[in-house]
Amino acid sequence: MSAAKPTTSPLGPELALAGSIAESVEVLVIGLTTGTDGPEASVGDALDDATAEAVLAGLIAVGATGKAEELTRIPAPAGSGVASILAVGLGDPDDVDAQRIRECAGVAARALAGTTVAATTLSALDLGAAAEGFSLGAYTFTRFKSAKSAPKDNGKPLARVELLVEEPSAQEAASTLARSAAIAEAVATAREFVNTPPSHLYPAEFAARAKALGTAAGLKVEILDEKALEKGGYGGILGVGKGSSRQPRLVRLTYKGAGGKSVALVGKGITFDTGGISIKPAAGMENMTSDMGGAAAVVATVVLAAKLGLKVGVDAWVPMAENMPSSTAQRPGDVLTQYGGTTVEVINTDAEGRLILADAIVRACEEKPDYLIDTATLTGAQMVALGNRTPGVMGTDEFRDRVARISQEIGENAWAMPLPAELRADLNSKVADLANVTNHRWGGMLAAAIYLKEFVAEGVQWAHIDVAGPAYNTGGPFGYTGKGGTGVPVRTMIGVLEDIDEQG
Repeated sequence: MSAAKPTTSPLGPELALAGSIAESVEVLVIGLTTGTDGPEASVGDALDDATAEAVLAGLIAVGATGKAEELTRIPAPAGSGVASILAVGLGDPDDVDAQRIRECAGVAARALAGTTVAATTLSALDLGAAAEGFSLGAYTFTRFKSAKSAPKDNGKPLARVELLVEEPSAQEAASTLARSAAIAEAVATAREFVNTPPSHLYPAEFAARAKALGTAAGLKVEILDEKALEKGGYGGILGVGKGSSRQPRLVRLTYKGAGGKSVALVGKGITFDTGGISIKPAAGMENMTSDMGGAAAVVATVVLAAKLGLKVGVDAWVPMAENMPSSTAQRPGDVLTQYGGTTVEVINTDAEGRLILADAIVRACEEKPDYLIDTATLTGAQMVALGNRTPGVMGTDEFRDRVARISQEIGENAWAMPLPAELRADLNSKVADLANVTNHRWGGMLAAAIYLKEFVAEGVQWAHIDVAGPAYNTGGPFGYTGKGGTGVPVRTMIGVLEDIDEQG
């Protein structure tokens, strides 16, 4: 089957700064908080006092309370310059922060499907958060819908958002919007990769698309095919990929930066995971199209670092394979040799992500980075421990805590987890240096990270982010997140890169 061309259509609505409501605006989006004497509206300078009072009275009359993410739409009073007002609840005023605004802007954006142009005063509260929320909330994936099932005019995503600010011509506002738009585009790019079905995104195609993005951003790109992987001794990637007719790849994308610290990024790129010979249950297996969520985030993040012009150098390593059962697939009990020489007994072929990551981690460490972040939809145990929305972070203590703190500050809410020393012995093998799983189910997320730790070079500050649940939303939309790929942890990783850029 031939691959679908990557979409060239915008990944979100057009975002623009504005100082007042233009004639083309159809809907004005405002914030509504829960005040002690009833809801209070945040309209900035968009409406005069009399009109603002009329709007608030109209909202109260239809029962608006201002509770978080509540949506209330009313006809606009005369003189508003728009046809309707959409109020989105911000909750308690003391709880209104960037993440709350981002989430509420996303909720509003979804509700405005079919709207061509909207304006918002949420941008007066936090321009960057409002821009990201509207952009990501309006994101949809429709590439494979035919004309008969594609959204009609009244269901098409919001096309343009005018962000009302006090000084739309100010350089600071322009810079803030440019950064937020770039971040939203990167998150949406990761979502696009994850949402593309495995029939159309297999290792060679994924590598080609990553190369196209990297080349366009001015990155140096190198792709190792199956012959180069064999020659180089990448036994983990080859072992996982050899059950598929679609051969594995290792992609390297390098952003030189301008003399700052060096950071290696590694992302798991299993374009589809059946579990191999240790096959998964059929129910829900279609969601394994998301098993390259870590790789998608890494590709999007290194491209974003280049677009933002960070001083820090970023070297991204993206192993890609398809884990299939066949007559050529690796078997439980097989022994493979990871890049660098460590032998591994493969007890469970469904614990494949750590095998391809280990090869890439060893190779990345040969370049002597100051920091290394790997991310992967690695273990179902992550969801058991932390649920579907909270990534787990493990690694060297100081850097692990730094990554978790930044993730919480930007709203992806990763949580620091330990690496208990007693679990290491459970990865011993009778026939090889390591086994790829323990002989029990306790602490599975932690044991997987302990496995990866074996391949991180001494002296490298390392963090492993397990996003098995957070990278793919199988439930209903929430905040600025729709069904399918979420783009987690792009914002965490770019936040860490920016922090290293500033703090070292």
